[in-house]
Amino acid sequence: MLFRQGFLFKLKPNGRQARLMSRFAGCCRFVYNKGLSWAKEQYENKTGKHPSYKNLSALLPDWKKDPEMLWLSECYSQCLQQSMKDLSRAYRNFFSGRTAFPVFHRKYGANDAFRYPQGFKIDETGKQIYLPGIGFVKYRRSRYIEGKAKNITVIRKADGWYVSIQTEYEKEVPVHKGDEVGMDMGVAWFCTLSDGTQIAPCNALKKHLKKLAQMQRALSRKEKFSSNWKKAQ
Repeated sequence: MLFRQGFLFKLKPNGRQARLMSRFAGCCRFVYNKGLSWAKEQYENKTGKHPSYKNLSALLPDWKKDPEMLWLSECYSQCLQQSMKDLSRAYRNFFSGRTAFPVFHRKYGANDAFRYPQGFKIDETGKQIYLPGIGFVKYRRSRYIEGKAKNITVIRKADGWYVSIQTEYEKEVPVHKGDEVGMDMGVAWFCTLSDGTQIAPCNALKKHLKKLAQMQRALSRKEKFSSNWKKAQ
């Protein structure tokens, strides 16, 4: 079975690298917000152009040629393309009813990051990661990664820069052989056993809400602290 897993490490960039990371994150945030503004404008003007990845990524070459946005060329192009892919995915999730409408990204927010789909290199022995356009950056290797790295995301947090490495690897699903079972208490299901059995919740409150409302109305009509009130309570 194919497993996907993320590994988070703290980066140790020098001054130049930290400034470049901040610039890359700013460029990605800028094109995301500008793409969102473009999508809203197309909707208001009823042009029929949808915020698909194809339409959004086609805007990048023209933006880079704009005299007021020449600094976008300093950012690694695939990072900008990934921002457009994120925006397109946000719209798809909204139209599918899975999330709210996309909002503008702000500096130092939860989305202050940029992603590399390829071109990066991970040197676990030397404890450094190669980021295209930035160079080799040292990181705190708290453990070795497992599987093949598919993409990496550089994230700005309150205490510095981090890198999230998403990997893929094949792993056999463990088969339960004994009579014992493990229990996982949940919300959608009351309990899920390690052998795959799922036990539905009893929903006692939901089943008795109607009766509870009737009894509460009867209680409200009685004299407070009387014998009948105490019995009903």
